[in-house]
Amino acid sequence: MARSEGMNYAPKGKSEPVVQPGEFKFAAAHLDHGHIYGQCNGLLEAGAEMKYVYDPDPEKVKAFQEVYPQVEAVDSLGRILEDREINLVSAAAIPCDRGPIGLEVLNAGKDYFTDKSPFTTLQQLEDARQKVAETGQKFMVYYAERLHQEAGFHAGELIKEGVIGDVIQVLIMAPHRLSKDKRPDWFFEKEKYGGILTDIGSHQFEQFLTYAGASDAKVNSARVENFASPDKPELEDFGEASLTADTGASCYCRVDWFTPDGLGFWGDGRVFVVGKKGTMEVRKYCDVTRGGSDKIFLVDGQGEKLIECKGRIAFPFFGQIILDCLNRTDNAMTQEHTFKSAEISMIAQKMADEGRAG
Repeated sequence: MARSEGMNYAPKGKSEPVVQPGEFKFAAAHLDHGHIYGQCNGLLEAGAEMKYVYDPDPEKVKAFQEVYPQVEAVDSLGRILEDREINLVSAAAIPCDRGPIGLEVLNAGKDYFTDKSPFTTLQQLEDARQKVAETGQKFMVYYAERLHQEAGFHAGELIKEGVIGDVIQVLIMAPHRLSKDKRPDWFFEKEKYGGILTDIGSHQFEQFLTYAGASDAKVNSARVENFASPDKPELEDFGEASLTADTGASCYCRVDWFTPDGLGFWGDGRVFVVGKKGTMEVRKYCDVTRGGSDKIFLVDGQGEKLIECKGRIAFPFFGQIILDCLNRTDNAMTQEHTFKSAEISMIAQKMADEGRAG
């Protein structure tokens, strides 16, 4: 697991199978982003069996099989889609291709699990909404900054339990390390990656909706900039947005590519939540100078608490995905929440783009 580079960060947790061997089979396809390894780790730990891998680049497939030697390489996505044993396709294509690939998967009667961001245009989102309604298949998204992060996930469970009361405000800071020389060409092409708020911003909007218990939110303001990479004119290295949820809760989030080289992790991601009965800070990936990760600092009417989550919460989302696919339930994440998080990110991006153009 590459702690210093978010693009190859692939968490591993406790093995907690929710199915018997062979009961749930999936395939990996389109390995353009390293998040595919995290997606597959989570499913395998929850008891799924990975049968196939496909990518048009044989070098990507070779590297993948070195990590997962049990998986069989095939020469097309079609080979995967025609196999009736496959329940789900997990993919991490170039962002602009993720929506169209999902339509192919759903048309074949399979469920789809894609890396974020799932779309780069609102039309792709509308196409996916229609296809889900038409086929009844699931279009799921790897919003890893909450779902594959123990403190981030547990914070949501505590909030649902009412430990800080109704949420009033959520503040999210999400710095990432750029590692410019290691990124593929598409990473710097706006049409392909969608913009910083569409891309890594989608994580933050998903968290806000979850923590606020909201089903929708209005974007009040949004901004994107390229402060430090004139050699990559289509890169946005800074983004920010202000939102108000349908619950009345507000949010400010900042995303950027300015993690200092001296930090041992790829980003010091933090979330601050204010409720009517308490406050919470989530330190996700590192606690600078003191060490450790996955910490929740909770203050309520009874006092101050440090909740250590590392190695204790695991990653329940992946088992929930598997059971949802088998039972046709929506316990991991509702389809509308999945889509709404992406929709808000693209609305914020559009607002920011129009602000720069103006």
